[in-house]
Amino acid sequence: MKNYTITVNGTAYDVTVEEKGGSTSAPAPAAVPKKAAAPVASAAAGSVKIEAGAAGKVFKIEAPVGTKVTKGQAVVTLEVMKMETPVVAPQDGTVASIDVTEGQQIEAGALLATLN
Repeated sequence: MKNYTITVNGTAYDVTVEEKGGSTSAPAPAAVPKKAAAPVASAAAGSVKIEAGAAGKVFKIEAPVGTKVTKGQAVVTLEVMKMETPVVAPQDGTVASIDVTEGQQIEAGALLATLN
């Protein structure tokens, strides 16, 4: 038997896989969810939240903390269904926090960043 950690939609599972032709005296244990580290919101988080409209993967951080952005400017780009989808600033402001990392899997509604 071999042990693996598999991540599905941001949740890590420890699984045991039996090799074909191997013998087993007991059934393999079921996959048990493992707590994935959640992003920690910055203490300097702003009052305007920027949230994901769909589940996907963070492709690129377009505007790091401290960047002045205008309404409609991309702050984060997500990869949703193999397409790059920009998430834009809802108003003018300064990026106060980035609450995700590039490559991170996120769910719809996840907090991506905040503005002041």
